Amino acid sequence: MLAGKHALVTGSTSGIGLAIAKSLARQGADVTLNSYTNEASDHQLAAAIEAEFGSRVTYMQADLRDGGQARRLVDKSSGIDILVNNAGIQHVAAVDKMKPRHWDEILAVNLSAAFHTTASALSNMRAKQWGRIVNISSVHGFRASPFKSAYISAKHGIIGLTRTVALETATEPITCNAICPGYVRTAMVADQIPTQARIHNMDEESVVRDVMLNRQPSKQFVTVDQIGDLVVFLCSSSADQITGAVLPVDGGFSAM
Repeated sequence: MLAGKHALVTGSTSGIGLAIAKSLARQGADVTLNSYTNEASDHQLAAAIEAEFGSRVTYMQADLRDGGQARRLVDKSSGIDILVNNAGIQHVAAVDKMKPRHWDEILAVNLSAAFHTTASALSNMRAKQWGRIVNISSVHGFRASPFKSAYISAKHGIIGLTRTVALETATEPITCNAICPGYVRTAMVADQIPTQARIHNMDEESVVRDVMLNRQPSKQFVTVDQIGDLVVFLCSSSADQITGAVLPVDGGFSAM
């Protein structure tokens, strides 16, 4: 379905980003993986995905705290048709205890990087007369929680950026949408379940339902593959007229 398209997925060597990259490669897109580490394992991961799906998969390092590096990532990836802004970091603290450098880093990676990559990618999409931009926000783009001021500000901001880009490209064959996951079962989250069960003296099923997912009405985690499949749909011709949409995938969290 996406043969001949080239996708860049930021923050894509693990978790949601990796699932998105695999979903796009499975549909025939060439994919550029990205993180800030540039380890041998990053390049090996790209080679493994390429071997699995047959699409061309490469890895490129960029520190997305630096807007210049974010723009160069797009430029060096050459000919981006699909841009998925997924990279994110988190520091948790009360507003008056949040270190200014942590605030700046979260806003840079979670919001400003998406501005820089989008601004850089649009010229190529316009030249090709086709483009898809998918921004990974969060249920926290709708709802606040204490001690996450920078993260929540950035995720609200991603929604505003998404809608603005959608309006600016509305007459072109370019779409821009945001996905807002609730609690997602990544490997990191799964590793926390036994520990949380011991802390709360509960069985694992109960600690997931009543502690970890206490704010998610479905009482089920979102899966990374569900996010990846939604990205693929948004890149399909069926989604040509879906732009500026903010799509919660949160088991009803944002409906509360």
